[in-house]
Amino acid sequence: MTDTQAQHEADILGEAEAILHRRWTRQGTLSDPKAARDWLRVHCASMVAEIFGVILLDNKHRVLQTRELFRGTLDGCSVPPREVVRAVIACNAAAVILYHNHPSGISEPSGADVALTQVLKQALDLVGCRVLDHLVAGETITSLAARGLC
Repeated sequence: MTDTQAQHEADILGEAEAILHRRWTRQGTLSDPKAARDWLRVHCASMVAEIFGVILLDNKHRVLQTRELFRGTLDGCSVPPREVVRAVIACNAAAVILYHNHPSGISEPSGADVALTQVLKQALDLVGCRVLDHLVAGETITSLAARGLC
């Protein structure tokens, strides 16, 4: 792939992300899990490094902000719970959807993913914020909540 082709694809993905963000804003609330999966698929499923972020929601599940918090390497990303709590408090979020990608393309959550989800749920519960889901992006999107792991 040439630099021009890569830039063209990056521009298209950026525009798709902007369109999905506008749909959320018009929609008002994020009540459809498919909308979060669609956004995540466009935003980070094809990235070459692991990223971790949060979709910050108010008490009616309206999107306040979407933030990529951490970037890692090909096979991992350090996620300090303190920084996730800081982002939630700064935005005054009542709920969050956690997300990260697996650059390998395999969206099966690891034991570390499940453990991190539990640590973040406990930390965020202390500040009155609910974790609605943790989505893992690869070739498909896996919901930890759908598996009873969130």
